[in-house]
Amino acid sequence: MKLELLKLTVPVSALALAALFSGCASSGVKNPSGIAVTEMRADERGFVAGTGIESQDLVAVTDKMARSILSTPEIANATGRPVIVLDPVINETRFAVNKDIFLTRIRTELNSKARGRVVFLARNRMPALERERDLKQSGAVTSSSDARVVEFKGADFFLTGKLQGLSTRSAKGTSDYILYSFQLIDARTSVIVWEDASEIKKQGLEDAAYR
Repeated sequence: MKLELLKLTVPVSALALAALFSGCASSGVKNPSGIAVTEMRADERGFVAGTGIESQDLVAVTDKMARSILSTPEIANATGRPVIVLDPVINETRFAVNKDIFLTRIRTELNSKARGRVVFLARNRMPALERERDLKQSGAVTSSSDARVVEFKGADFFLTGKLQGLSTRSAKGTSDYILYSFQLIDARTSVIVWEDASEIKKQGLEDAAYR
């Protein structure tokens, strides 16, 4: 009798272990309610949506801006490689979004697809760069170049933008219009050498929370 019980116990335990490990190895994270997470493209509108700024808007707007910048004469006809500094985006919408992600994506699109036609400066890393310069000039660390010649480039242009919105609410739902505008400003003359915009309007029955 004990032998028969042992024979039954081993397969059951093996099945339990197999189920446990197969659950750990399976793809797709599941939330407490048991509904699987759906992986989507960043430019795809999902079923969790509102009337505000979402990933598909970000992708569409920044793709358009990157193409537009490359076609502007000051960039397309430049003799050298224009140097650009990112200036923080102004968010005047009602949505508390990470506004500077727009410039980040424009920069990455240009760096990855423009084949070195423009250069961006890492001004947001200036404290670290200045410390490294001081260490090289003091001889505390070595340098592959002349430690006395450590220069930071100046900007030819500033790339910046603004998000502005109009919102309407009634018993029938919520409506949001957002204007995404971006500018390339000559750092020497303050002239706006390029400007482009995208506008998106959405309506829905329910509002959504944005972070």
